[in-house]
Amino acid sequence: MLTSTDFSGLINQRFFNNFLPKPAVNKLYMEVCPPDFELPDIKGNRRLKLSEYRGKQPVILAFTRIFTEKQYCPLCFPHIKAMNQAYEKFTEAGAEVLMISSTDEQQSKIVIEDLHIKMPLLSDPKCGVFRAYGTGQALGAPLPAQFVLDRQGKLRYKHLFSFLDPNAGVEKLLEALKNL
Repeated sequence: MLTSTDFSGLINQRFFNNFLPKPAVNKLYMEVCPPDFELPDIKGNRRLKLSEYRGKQPVILAFTRIFTEKQYCPLCFPHIKAMNQAYEKFTEAGAEVLMISSTDEQQSKIVIEDLHIKMPLLSDPKCGVFRAYGTGQALGAPLPAQFVLDRQGKLRYKHLFSFLDPNAGVEKLLEALKNL
């Protein structure tokens, strides 16, 4: 499923840095705090640090694959929409969802507007956080992954990309929150 026939902006430095396939090799341990990071929250127009949530509330890290502001991964596009539709369910469960994309800040602004994104959308165009979390990469973009962190910031659930199960669905993520 193509989300657009406009491929402008697809070939860039990020594309070349993520072209060769690298499988998801996440070595983060359960019940341990994963690496902290600070990224621009394009939706909230501020810099956001993961450690701000420690001791406050659970967090879902939803790493997603967006090629450009007009080209979404066909496996991630429905997941982005589902996560956005279910955002209130996550917040009612006491969690914050941080969607992380490798699109740059300008592309991310367009994504927020086009998809009416409700949750924070963090921009990681150099893919440093994707690499720190071992999500893998292929064909010009990092691969998707989802992580659930408890109130203390400890990893309680992780889902890494595979073609058979590319993204953890909303229900799986809500279930992981119930088990905290």
